[in-house]
Amino acid sequence: MDTVVNWLFNYAFFYPLTMSLIWISGSLMYYLRWERGQPARVDPPALAEYPFVSLLVPCHNESAQVRETIHYLSAQRYPDFEIIAVNDGSTDDTAEQLDALLVEVPRLRVIHLASNQGKAMGLRMAAMAARSEFLVCIDGDALLDNYATHWLMSHMVGGARVGAVTGNPRIRNRSTLLGKLQVGEFSSIIGMIKRAQRVYGRIFTVSGVIACFRKSALHDVGYWSTDMVTEDIDISWRLQMRQWDIRYEPNALCWILMPETLRGLWKQRLRWAQGGVEVILRHVPELFKWRQRRKWLVALEYILSMVWAYVTLGIFILWAVGKFVPMPAALYVPSILPQWYGVVLGTVCLIQFLISIMIDRRYEARIGRNYYWLIWYPLVYWLLSTLTTVVALPKALLKRRGTRAVWTSPDRGLR
Repeated sequence: MDTVVNWLFNYAFFYPLTMSLIWISGSLMYYLRWERGQPARVDPPALAEYPFVSLLVPCHNESAQVRETIHYLSAQRYPDFEIIAVNDGSTDDTAEQLDALLVEVPRLRVIHLASNQGKAMGLRMAAMAARSEFLVCIDGDALLDNYATHWLMSHMVGGARVGAVTGNPRIRNRSTLLGKLQVGEFSSIIGMIKRAQRVYGRIFTVSGVIACFRKSALHDVGYWSTDMVTEDIDISWRLQMRQWDIRYEPNALCWILMPETLRGLWKQRLRWAQGGVEVILRHVPELFKWRQRRKWLVALEYILSMVWAYVTLGIFILWAVGKFVPMPAALYVPSILPQWYGVVLGTVCLIQFLISIMIDRRYEARIGRNYYWLIWYPLVYWLLSTLTTVVALPKALLKRRGTRAVWTSPDRGLR
């Protein structure tokens, strides 16, 4: 008869194996349908029209990066756009830097907020001031590829029900093992997931660092929520639950800075995990409606991932307790060292990484040199995902609704 431990190990093994196969198959279908034979990133197809676009940049303590960010925006290969930067109560000289840029960049407008109101409020203020129906939103430390706006707008022009388009973030800082691992993660995990979700139904979230929105769609759902720790996940769910379409555009590249210390990475991933849990808790009642059926698979996958984190933690606890206390046979874990199932998972992961690198070579020619470092990904990130999910659930449950989420300066790595 199967023991409790056998059931736990089976779930801990088959859940990531199944999801890897789903992501691989979905991303291959996406590639074959939309990416194969597509023109080069630097030669995007002509659009039927070129509507005026507003590029929005909420900033908080971005003095070291904001000048480079604004100059990259001003170099967009798109005919008609404006740039709106929001200084959200910065305590460094971001305000002075933005004011100086007004002389250098004629398309730039600047909004100053007296105190730290949070990214969601900064985006709201910029959207209200924007003169365009189409809003491209990036972070204050990101570098937008010259052709990104054109690629994002190709979806907006081509579909009246497209409420948002998420771009393709790429890692700038790669000086440490954590930096190299994140290069592979954004390609083989995040990029694959977005491709697969686009094929199978709904996208869990746009990338907060690079996304394009239709202003009328934002108005329909009430713009960004100021009390959610991840405004990008929340706005993605609310748009899709109002039947707005969200698409993924891998040609819309945006170069970003990511944490390269364990402390910075922990804070970032805990915020992401808490934001996902908050969104699930807020929208679960509405998911039971038939008109939200296309959202069911995305919600189920996220709930199963939370269960997986607690199952994995449970296995570790049973193993540790069994070292000091006699355990019933049904609960005894003799070892947590990888055996045959570890070899299978590792092999599937490497296949997933290889396929993602082959797909992503068109966007970053030398990405294959990071393949060696990806063997460490399961050890580092599965452990991190388990711990952040376990901590995030009680944090989200205990958080008082309506509490405003304000800026905290992140770890931007070593360059």
